[in-house]
Amino acid sequence: MSTATNSVGRVYAESLFELASKQGGDAAAQDAGDELVDLVEIVRGDRRFAEFLRSPAIDTAARETALQSVLKGRVSDLVLRFLLVANRKGRLGELEAISDAFAKLLNERFGKVEVDVFTVDGQLDDGARANLAITLKSRLGREPVLHLYKDASMVGGMKLRIGDQLIDGSVAAKLRRMRRSLIEDAGAKVRADIGRFLS
Repeated sequence: MSTATNSVGRVYAESLFELASKQGGDAAAQDAGDELVDLVEIVRGDRRFAEFLRSPAIDTAARETALQSVLKGRVSDLVLRFLLVANRKGRLGELEAISDAFAKLLNERFGKVEVDVFTVDGQLDDGARANLAITLKSRLGREPVLHLYKDASMVGGMKLRIGDQLIDGSVAAKLRRMRRSLIEDAGAKVRADIGRFLS
């Protein structure tokens, strides 16, 4: 996602977040966020619907009529009005960026932080997951929201991405650090031995 897309997403998300919060507090903001997530899932699962939202070839008024027909009663009036405004501004193609930015705003409001967890098989048993959540909460001071991903290129261990920070606890990273340490130690020993030999 480009920086411009992220900026647009943030601006639209902030507007919806503010309106939802004014209308019904935290509960309304959470509901609006849930509706955005549901819509994004539909967009991801239906290529034709995604194209319908993004295509400049579709008349704005025709798309608005279709959105009202399909979504009225299925999403809140607030979210429907928001989508109609986004349609008029040509920003429905940014729905995923808006939803992501909205989720970040919700996390900030509720003291949560998104954490991407990468393992070989994309899984953690319940105990490991609970321990990781406790450790992260104590270190970050916020409730972690864990998202598990598969990374078949890993040998073992896990990697964490928190915002723009990557914490690499994978076996491959540990082996790289060990190799670097051995090479540095061996180099220092060889230099010392050569120094003694030449003296």
